[in-house]
Amino acid sequence: MRDALLATLSAIVGPRWVKSRAPELVAYDADGLPGYRALPNLAVFPGTQGEVAAVVRALASANVSFVPRGAGTGLSGGALANDVVLLGLNRLTQILRVDPVNRIAVVEPGVVNAKLSRAVAPYGLQYAPDPSSQSVCTIGGNVAENAGGPHCLKYGVTLNHVVECLVILPDGRFIRAGSAFGESDEYDLLGLFVGSEGCFGVATEITVRLVPLPDRVHTMLADFPSVNAAARAVSRIVATGIVPAALEMMDNATIRAVEASIYAAGYPTDAAAVLLCEVDGIADGLDEDVAIIRECCMASGARNVLVATTEADRVRLWQGRKKAFGAMGRIAPSLVVQDAVVPRTRLPDVLETIHEIATRHNVQVCNVFHAGDGNLHPNIPYDANDADASARVHAAMSEIMLACIAAGGTITGEHGVGLDKLPYMESLFSAESLSAMCTIRDVFDPDRRANPGKVVPVHSCKEWRGGNRA
Repeated sequence: MRDALLATLSAIVGPRWVKSRAPELVAYDADGLPGYRALPNLAVFPGTQGEVAAVVRALASANVSFVPRGAGTGLSGGALANDVVLLGLNRLTQILRVDPVNRIAVVEPGVVNAKLSRAVAPYGLQYAPDPSSQSVCTIGGNVAENAGGPHCLKYGVTLNHVVECLVILPDGRFIRAGSAFGESDEYDLLGLFVGSEGCFGVATEITVRLVPLPDRVHTMLADFPSVNAAARAVSRIVATGIVPAALEMMDNATIRAVEASIYAAGYPTDAAAVLLCEVDGIADGLDEDVAIIRECCMASGARNVLVATTEADRVRLWQGRKKAFGAMGRIAPSLVVQDAVVPRTRLPDVLETIHEIATRHNVQVCNVFHAGDGNLHPNIPYDANDADASARVHAAMSEIMLACIAAGGTITGEHGVGLDKLPYMESLFSAESLSAMCTIRDVFDPDRRANPGKVVPVHSCKEWRGGNRA
C-alpha cells in the first residue's frame, strides 16, 4: 500500500516533493517542543492549491490519515505525524492579493507571519498578531493554533484578524468559512475552524484583516526586586483603564539566559523580574499614558522604568523578549514549555505556587509570559537523557498545570492542545463536553483521518475511527 501511495503522490506533486526515506523524514519528527518525537510514514509537499486538493483526495480514496504541517514551530506536538502521512504546506508562500482600501490581504498558508507585515507596511498597514516566532512561523499554522503573541492584549489573537478561509475538508471537498466583506449569515464555521489544530481540514487561502500602523509607539522596561511586585504592577496598570499594546514579564532566570546570549537586550541581571510594556496609537495622550504606567510601576515597587528613546532601542528591548525561548538553549539541551492562562488577579498567587513546586521537585523554572492577559509560559530546561531529571520535570509541570486549572485558568492560550496537553483535558472538561467536541469534529472529518489522536483524548470519543497508515 505504501509503494502505491508513494507513486500516486509522486504523480501529483513530482517525485522531488515526496519524501519516503528515514534520513529525509527525520527532519520532521518533532515540532518546536522537543520532548515529543514521531516519524512520518511519508511526507508530501504540494506547491499549489490544486495539488493540495489532489493529495487530500488521494489520501481520502486510500483511507489514509494525514497531518498538516507548516513551519513546525508549534509548541504542543500538534504537527507530529506518527507513522502517517505528513502534508507539508510550506511551499504555498504567495501573498495572493492586498486590498489596502478594504484593509484585507489574501494569502496562502505558507506565508511567513512577519513577511506579511513587511509587505503591507508601504500602505501604512500591518498584520497585528505577532507570535514570538513570527520571523519563521506561517499564517496557516497561526490559524490552526489560533496563535497569539505579545500584542494580543490590545489587538487580539489570530481569530480576531481572520475573516475568511477557503478550506479543503479531509474528504477533498472545498468549503468557504467566513466572509471577506462582512458578517456571514450562516453558522460561524470560521470560529470553529480557527484553532482546530489541523483536525478539521486544510486552509489553502486565508483572508486576513489589516490594521493601520500606529502614529506613535512607546516601549518601556520596568525592573522589580520581586516577581510579586511586577505581578501587582500588571493589575495596577490594567485597573487604570489603559490598554497597553503589550505587557510582558520575565523573571530573573529568563533575564540571565537572555543576557548571556547573542540576544542580550540590556536587561538588568540583578532584577527579580522585568516588565516590558508598550503603548501605541495616536500621539495625543500617549505621553500621559506613559507617565501613568511609570507611576503604577513605581508604586508597585519598581526600581527603575526605562523608556526607549530610539527605534533601535525599542527593537533591542523586544529582541530579548521574542528570543527568550531560543536563549534558554544555553541552559540545557531540552526544554518543557507550557501555556496556561490564569486570571490576572491570581498571577501573584500562581507564580508563588510555581516557585514552590519547582523548589520541591528541584527543577529550575524560567517564567516568560504575556502578563497582561495572564497567559503563563513556565519553562523548565533539563537534560532529557537524565531519567531522574525527566521524571522530576514532568511531575513538576503536571502540578503546575493542575494548579493553573485550580486557580480558575485553562490549559492553553495560544500553543494549542496537540499531544502535550491531552492529559489535562479531562481535568478541565466534563465527559459530556469532550463528547460534544468529538461530535463537532465528525461534521468536518467523520473518519477522523486529519491529525488523528490530537486535541481530544481518543477514549472520549465513543466510536474512534482512525484512518489507515500509509
